[in-house]
Amino acid sequence: MSASYALVPVAPLSSAQLSAPLRHWYEEGQFLRQEDRQIFFRESAGDEVLVLIHGFPTSSWDWQPVWESLSSHYRLIAPDLFGFGFSDKPGGYDYSIMDQADWVEALMAKLDVRRAHLLAHDYGDTVAQELLARERERLVAGDAGLVWETVALLNGGLFPEAHKPRPIQNLLNSPLGFLVSKLLNRQRFGKSFAEVFGPETRPSEEELDHFWELIAWNGGQLIAHRLIRYIRERKTHRDRWLQALTQRSGPLCLINGPLDPVSGSHMVSRFRDLLPKSPVHVLEGIGHYPQVEAPLRVVRAYLDFVKG
Repeated sequence: MSASYALVPVAPLSSAQLSAPLRHWYEEGQFLRQEDRQIFFRESAGDEVLVLIHGFPTSSWDWQPVWESLSSHYRLIAPDLFGFGFSDKPGGYDYSIMDQADWVEALMAKLDVRRAHLLAHDYGDTVAQELLARERERLVAGDAGLVWETVALLNGGLFPEAHKPRPIQNLLNSPLGFLVSKLLNRQRFGKSFAEVFGPETRPSEEELDHFWELIAWNGGQLIAHRLIRYIRERKTHRDRWLQALTQRSGPLCLINGPLDPVSGSHMVSRFRDLLPKSPVHVLEGIGHYPQVEAPLRVVRAYLDFVKG
């Protein structure tokens, strides 16, 4: 798989192109390129690998609040999924969870990673479910391929019957989605995005600026209606992705902000129904972005799960 992929350094950017914190994040990364397409990723030093997969509509920048703490324990690898952040965002592309899993596996192969831990959020949870489904298929076939040693999932639509999309998501996922994408701007984004956070942990205007800057990088807001098709995929592949969790033999946990209107306490209840033996860490007072809202609590819960 790695033969057709190449690692490519990032091109220099000026201060006029990107705000200072995001420019630093970018300059510390590199690209994985396949023909005329590429994804961005950040990597830290270390031995034991932890892969971080972000959610919709954001990017690997979501992990910046926990980066320093987790990098003292792990070699972190955090991609911007295709269509997100600094990765390529072709306008006419049919984005899919399957393709995102392909990119993650290709990145692991290129970096010669054969065993890793996995921490995912939101859209990234669904990518993780597909990665686990593939791991299960390899095990059945007797293929000693990529192994996910432990899996921790933050707030996300693990089970479509327990997922409550926001009005903006429903609009983007409708036949009028392309028009909604064209109308997206910083003001509309900020209002809708802040509402999924806990009431006491909502992002500052500066933080919202950073999130929007990466969403809108290379016109990314214009493909929001294409990226959100994952909601349909969750229904189509529900059984496959449910089995990826319920039939997993390795360690698996949920870390959840219960005040999340999309996948909060109601997702916790469904998770406990379907996976009663898997631990759940509920972060009281927290919403949809636990790693941003309560980074130290997330790190503590994660390390308790993996090392406890």
